[in-house]
Amino acid sequence: MRFLGELAVPLILGGIFTYAIFKKTDVFSAMTKGAKDGLRVIWGIIPALITLLPCIYMLRESGALDVLCRMISPLSSLLGIPSETVPLMLMRPLSGSGALALAGDIIKTSGADSFTGRCAAVMLGSTETTFYVIAVYFGAAGIKNSRHAIPAALIADFTGFVAAVFFTRLFFGF
Repeated sequence: MRFLGELAVPLILGGIFTYAIFKKTDVFSAMTKGAKDGLRVIWGIIPALITLLPCIYMLRESGALDVLCRMISPLSSLLGIPSETVPLMLMRPLSGSGALALAGDIIKTSGADSFTGRCAAVMLGSTETTFYVIAVYFGAAGIKNSRHAIPAALIADFTGFVAAVFFTRLFFGF
């Protein structure tokens, strides 16, 4: 079985090249065209990334994240969400790496098997880096007006956070 796993990628690539030969496709031209298209996408994404990443850094370093956490903590307590996960909830829609670092801190502080640690892990898996995804994909597609996409995505993230707490309680018996 392990042998088959090691051959999976070469077999898939061989199959693609065999199919291209039977279809009389110029494989090199197709690959270079794909590379050009990829570079065009990257060129369209770069401005969004250059804008988004420093803004995330400034939010974290300015202390605004801490102020927002203190404002949201009463609502999170009402919903049964651990207060330690509030910074994660605020960072996750902005930055995957920032949210991962916060979750690592939460797990290190609270413990991997604690309710808070498990909530943090489930929250990471249940939500998306909304602003990053919208900036990258909308930028690549040339969409200028996000209209309802951002509010809908943020509502989905909030739902994911609340559901993460609910299912952590349900499945792990907290």
